[in-house]
Amino acid sequence: MEIDAISLFEPECGGREIELVCAVLQSTRWGDGPMLESFEQAFAGWVGRKHAVAVGSGTLGVWIALRAMGIGPGDEVICTSHAWHQVAQAITLTGATPVFADINYWTGSLSPEKAALKISPRTRAILAGNTNGHPADWEPLRALADAHELALIEDSSEALGSRYKGQTVGTFGDVSVFDFSAPSALCTGEGGMLVTDDDELVHELRYLRQRRIADRNSVSVGSRVPLQAGMSELTAALGLAQLAGLDERLAQRLEVVAWYQEHMQSFEGVKPPYISEDVDEVHWMLYVVHLGKRFSGSSRAQMIDDLHSSGIETVAYSHPLHQQFFYMNTGDGIGRQRGQLLRDTDRIADRALALPLHTQLDEIQVKYIVTTLKDTATNVGAGAAIYL
Repeated sequence: MEIDAISLFEPECGGREIELVCAVLQSTRWGDGPMLESFEQAFAGWVGRKHAVAVGSGTLGVWIALRAMGIGPGDEVICTSHAWHQVAQAITLTGATPVFADINYWTGSLSPEKAALKISPRTRAILAGNTNGHPADWEPLRALADAHELALIEDSSEALGSRYKGQTVGTFGDVSVFDFSAPSALCTGEGGMLVTDDDELVHELRYLRQRRIADRNSVSVGSRVPLQAGMSELTAALGLAQLAGLDERLAQRLEVVAWYQEHMQSFEGVKPPYISEDVDEVHWMLYVVHLGKRFSGSSRAQMIDDLHSSGIETVAYSHPLHQQFFYMNTGDGIGRQRGQLLRDTDRIADRALALPLHTQLDEIQVKYIVTTLKDTATNVGAGAAIYL
């Protein structure tokens, strides 16, 4: 059987995207215009928050949120090092110190119990994410933040549409951040969004985002110097068009996930993707499988090479921050040595493999992906089981 190369992610573009982008190109406002305002209002309504502030990326969004909350040098922010988008690096960019806490082994998200062990007098906030679309345990995280008077920042850069205890992700943090780069189901190439219900905080977020044309006449420079970190009218137009078709796109992606589930049953010892009992719905960012215990990071790398040779793009799901050079070599030893502090993060990181997930996939391609994965797993792992 001859089959085209299968990419990890393919954005979906139709007539609506082309129409709105062309409308901006034909206008006199390519920045800070009506398309941006419409996208912010529409996205806030879709998530269920009062305010939305469009930004250049999820990382910039967290950086702005931390600054708006007055968090900087000398402060600590508890987070996880296990993620796709490296939004936790925004903590470092503000001058604050990221304090890595371990994850819940099953959900991959920050563990409230393990986060509690990391709280110190310098702790100012908790940054928790909905890992690969699975909501974090938000009820105990909120209770923990409130008990210690900490800000709670929600990283939804990997999640759109998932629901926890009747609420959509993006509604749990004092401020929540989304990222619209690939492989997000709402893809604008680059860009992100902050959402909040706080009427005072939103003014600071907007101020720190960028200087606007109306500010050019000001001769004063405030103590809070803004970034040029906004979103263009072209990006907002693409986002608005993508948002209009998002619910349908999410439903199509669920159909692809169902195909994966059906064909994955051919693996001995395969378990379906874990979904917590408090979670109503999960929209996975990518289809991530966890390899059996016999596999190591190097054997996973061999499997990725084998799959690429077969025309299937796959990647390691995460390279944890605490294993990266910068954090392992900082003066305060944020990262330290792998395995000593973050056992579950290390366990998952070595064996998490991300497979393609997008609306351009059909069932024949999904079957081919799973069959090829089974073959390479058998060859590399000497029959080691694959489990989800």
